[in-house]
Amino acid sequence: MTSVDAEDFRQVRDAVRQLVRESVVPREEQVEDEDRIPDELRAQAAEMGLFGYALPEEYGGLGVTMSEDVHLAFEFGYTTPAFRSLFGTNNGIAGQVIAKFGSEEQKRTYLPRLADGSLIGSFALTEAEAGSDPAGLRTTARRDGDEWVVNGGKRYITNAPIADLFVVFARTDPAEKGGRGISSFVVETTTPGVTVGPKDKKMGQAGAWTAEVYFDDVRVPASALIGEEGRGYAKALTVLSRGRLHIAALCVGMAQRVLDESVAYAASAKQGGAPIGRFQLVQAMLADMHAELLAARSMVRDVAARYDSGEDTSVGPSSAKLFCTEMVGRAVDRAVQVHGGLGYLRTTPVERFYRDARLFRLYEGTSEVQRLIIGGALLREAGMRRG
Repeated sequence: MTSVDAEDFRQVRDAVRQLVRESVVPREEQVEDEDRIPDELRAQAAEMGLFGYALPEEYGGLGVTMSEDVHLAFEFGYTTPAFRSLFGTNNGIAGQVIAKFGSEEQKRTYLPRLADGSLIGSFALTEAEAGSDPAGLRTTARRDGDEWVVNGGKRYITNAPIADLFVVFARTDPAEKGGRGISSFVVETTTPGVTVGPKDKKMGQAGAWTAEVYFDDVRVPASALIGEEGRGYAKALTVLSRGRLHIAALCVGMAQRVLDESVAYAASAKQGGAPIGRFQLVQAMLADMHAELLAARSMVRDVAARYDSGEDTSVGPSSAKLFCTEMVGRAVDRAVQVHGGLGYLRTTPVERFYRDARLFRLYEGTSEVQRLIIGGALLREAGMRRG
């Protein structure tokens, strides 16, 4: 649990809200057009400590709880997802592996620089044949004296083009199947044999860069191994669970933004001499957006509290990600509908969010995978054996 008291955290949250709404929102079209976060916004984020808010205090972070994390994510979600993505991997899936499972030397070497934004960390798990299911993971790491030799390729790796280090998952025991026999390593991007491909051209989330990463006989010291050999996938699942709840909270923030945009438009845009908000079917769409938003926000808060207490660190986050990512998909669709033809134009925020939102149902475990996690866990709890 964090030592930040409630009033201090409120001040942090309020400062984040001010930064998002006064500095980031006005520059959303610039981010979209240039496909990058302006340097001054990155500097502001670093100055506020956003690159390490979820990392441990002893290594320069704020050490927020999950309950506090989701409240910050509500604010980040209100604007372009690229802004949060810039520092998201430092606080989330890359930084958390080192913070939770790294050696003391690894923590001292990397966490303070991840926390202050001087390093960008990236989480390299996904491959062409290994996304939500690790069985197809082909990247290997073999021991050679005092070194590990890594070979393989990764795909859709967030922040890869600007990363300073990768948390890489590789199969160290070829005889094992599925998630067993996979280990994790810290690999600095300057290591010989590491190559980052060109930026992916994506449907949405401009400014949030992803790319393929290749490892060609990359030699790292034995000390690059994170935690216990062969237990890397278990580590990935641990941090992905936290990440799924964070994504759910981002979706709440985005749903709030498109609802605000839609209400403002419906109250002012006219058809037949009257605001379209007078039309009951427009009111119905706004009402549905609002009701689902309230349900999602309450769900995320409750699941975060249960995550912090240790009561539920798996099924709840999967349920929250499933519901909230599907919810925001419906919200952005309704928002475009409320805006009519204007909602189909690239200069309208809801059009951009319509494209941005689609990714949430895919990464860090698709909606279908979340359903399998939830359903399987419930049945196992009832006594059904694994198939």
